[in-house]
Amino acid sequence: MDIRLSTTFIAVDDHDKAIPFYRDVLGLEVRNDVGFEGMRWVTVGAPSQPDVNIVLEPPLADPNASPADKQAMAELMAKGLLRGVLFATDDCDATFERISTAGGEVLQEPMDQPYGVRDCAFRDPAGNLLRFTQPLRK
Repeated sequence: MDIRLSTTFIAVDDHDKAIPFYRDVLGLEVRNDVGFEGMRWVTVGAPSQPDVNIVLEPPLADPNASPADKQAMAELMAKGLLRGVLFATDDCDATFERISTAGGEVLQEPMDQPYGVRDCAFRDPAGNLLRFTQPLRK
């Protein structure tokens, strides 16, 4: 049996801010932009991984969610408390330079970690944690 990642989701509160960040700063391609019941989903992905999609979705993508639940989700996102995403890179320092020069909000400069990677971290425009990891050369 072969199981592979197909799609993952990142909550964003403003697609018009998220798209330029994911497309222009990170270099992902926009694959789909869909509206439904007053909400919007934008699919992006790395050109080198055509079978892996990242869906930029509303913070609580449920048209039946209560106003209280929507407010709670918006508050968690504003605090940066939603789950993060890890991206692999072959050059952590160059990736850091590109994203920081483009105005990315730096959380951690590149550093070697005891668990075998060199990584750095940023927040996207919605406050989500994004880490970029490179295996340490032995």
